Amino acid sequence: MNKRQRISIAVVIVTGVVLGGLILGWDKAPSHDTLHEVHDEAAASGAREDHDHPAMEKRAGQEPGKGPKGGKLFIKDGFGVEVTIFEKGVPPQLRLYLYENGKPLPPTAAKVTVTLSRLGAPAQIFNFKPEVDYLLGDQVVEEPHSFDMAIAAEHDGETFRWGYSQVEARVAMPDEMLKSIGVEIRAAGPATLRLTLKLPGEIVFDEHTIVQVVPRLPGIVDAVYRHHGQHVQKGEVLAVIESMMLADLRSQLFAARKRLGLARITFEREKQLWEEKISAKQDYLTAQQALAEAEIASDLALSKLRTLGVRPEVIHQERDLSRYEIQAPIPGLITAKAIAQGQTLKEDTAIFTIADVSTVWAQITVYAKDLDVLKIGQKAKVKATAIDVEGEGEISYISALVGAATRTATARIILDNKDGRWRPGMFVTAELVAEEIQVPVAVSVDAIQTLNDWSVVFGRYGEHFEARPLKLGRSDGKMVEVLSGLSAGEQYAAGNSFIIKSELGKAGASHDH
Repeated sequence: MNKRQRISIAVVIVTGVVLGGLILGWDKAPSHDTLHEVHDEAAASGAREDHDHPAMEKRAGQEPGKGPKGGKLFIKDGFGVEVTIFEKGVPPQLRLYLYENGKPLPPTAAKVTVTLSRLGAPAQIFNFKPEVDYLLGDQVVEEPHSFDMAIAAEHDGETFRWGYSQVEARVAMPDEMLKSIGVEIRAAGPATLRLTLKLPGEIVFDEHTIVQVVPRLPGIVDAVYRHHGQHVQKGEVLAVIESMMLADLRSQLFAARKRLGLARITFEREKQLWEEKISAKQDYLTAQQALAEAEIASDLALSKLRTLGVRPEVIHQERDLSRYEIQAPIPGLITAKAIAQGQTLKEDTAIFTIADVSTVWAQITVYAKDLDVLKIGQKAKVKATAIDVEGEGEISYISALVGAATRTATARIILDNKDGRWRPGMFVTAELVAEEIQVPVAVSVDAIQTLNDWSVVFGRYGEHFEARPLKLGRSDGKMVEVLSGLSAGEQYAAGNSFIIKSELGKAGASHDH
């Protein structure tokens, strides 16, 4: 046998050994069917294909991993339950998927119950009914998804149990920290909501206190002392005019008083002479009649001056009989002026308009649908829209007619304005209590925060705060009705609750499904 033949025989022997080893070991090679089935199931459910799903049996005894449907996968002795929270287009619901040795099982293969335990709430027990390829829970999984989960499953005569905890929207804050940051703790409970009606309006003068000032005498303006926009007191001199008519009236008074003096002297003399039987009684009676006529003439002249506002005590002090002082009849604000020095005035010319602004009106626009809410004497709170001014008054008037064009009526609210805060022309909003409603559960409005598009309060449970999404009802601006999400007696953060939200953000709250 030559060298070439020996080499050929050696190659044949080596090749035979290798092929024999491959044939003998073929049945012992690991099967990839399970991995393919898991991958195919994940692709069918919309799971990401770039995730590697190792054999499910390897998860037994470990923390739950991510299953083919993207949920929490619990495995023991080859039997697995994947828990998912499904909420696309529906309220959050539990969906369970069953597996055995990595292969999907029909939903009828096991009976499963899940118990969720939350802070401050009774345990929630879920039963399930089979759907096409999963078990569907019979209740909604309320937000936040923060709970302790207990799973019990019966399969092929065996009972499997798992536990899992999930924390969401929760932060720890001891009492010392609460005091330092000023978080106020209150308890949810019954409340009386005073639902208010808000109506627009404007501050106007009280028409009952507006006075037109006229001179009452014709004359020529000698001086003007007060002007538009100034405040005046009652009796304050506004202007002075020279009036010939006033001079005549004063002259008549002086003459009447002189005649009265002479008539009184004559009467006294005639009375004495008659008593001494020196003169006849007829002379005494004549003197008596003359005295009476002189008194009437004097009183008449004085009354004419008094009606013009001329004070009796200054009648004899005036050297210039034609000087006439026009005085303010009331205290208030001069809102109009139509007088100038040198001007000739008639007795009925309106030269000043004075408004007493110690009280003003809030003139409110009332829509027809709201007329039944308003009542005469009803209290109302009025707030200025541009500045920080507010006050309370009573409705004194509601118009009987509704405007044809505006379909609104007018109401007036009397406001005290002794401090001058209210200025005519200011726009205001009037708030009236339209209805008082008793509600079983309410929280303060300042406790409401927004988290993940929820309206929440932060419930207090031991040293923890946890977000409680609420379904809210009616509100009066101070308290808001809670329809669901919080029970009467539960404590919550009221004042400075935004600090808890900030701390929650630092803690990295998640929305884990």
